[in-house]
Amino acid sequence: MNGQTMVCEGLRNDSVFAADGSVNTADGLWFVLHTRSRQEKTLAADLGAMGIAHYLPMLRRVRYYRRRKASVNLPLFPGYLFLRGTHEQAYAADRTGRVASLIKVADQQQLAWELRNIQKALSQQAPLDPFPALQEGVRVEVRRGPFRGLQGLIEGRSRSDRLILQIEILGSARSMEIDGALLECLS
Repeated sequence: MNGQTMVCEGLRNDSVFAADGSVNTADGLWFVLHTRSRQEKTLAADLGAMGIAHYLPMLRRVRYYRRRKASVNLPLFPGYLFLRGTHEQAYAADRTGRVASLIKVADQQQLAWELRNIQKALSQQAPLDPFPALQEGVRVEVRRGPFRGLQGLIEGRSRSDRLILQIEILGSARSMEIDGALLECLS
């Protein structure tokens, strides 16, 4: 990993998440927008200007350019943005010219649950590292500490102290180190 990873909350429309971190359910359907190269932040700005609810989780990373140190915000899932709205709003986003493809979400509740977990981890400034998506794993919940209530998968084969937060529809996940004593298996 180049540079130190620090987390910021992300670019989002406030109507996507309630004050308690839960996903507002009355705002329409989730869509995943696969963006053209390096168009995530610009598309988020366009959607904000159009009043369309969206979520773009971001990481703040320290990068070094020659002898200069710079702090930059990068998308947690490069090339993807999450839109919450109607089919018409999704197609309006597609017409901006910044979207490569529009992915319809079959399991709305699953994606809402996964995004809530990502948002909660980012709001607590968890350092999230890229991790390959898992097909198998045990679902756990953090029972104590600042990440209490956070749910994810744990890789039981090699390390029991790495919590995996994944977005299944993207086939992508992020991991964070956590004390295994804080975790409890969910049935």
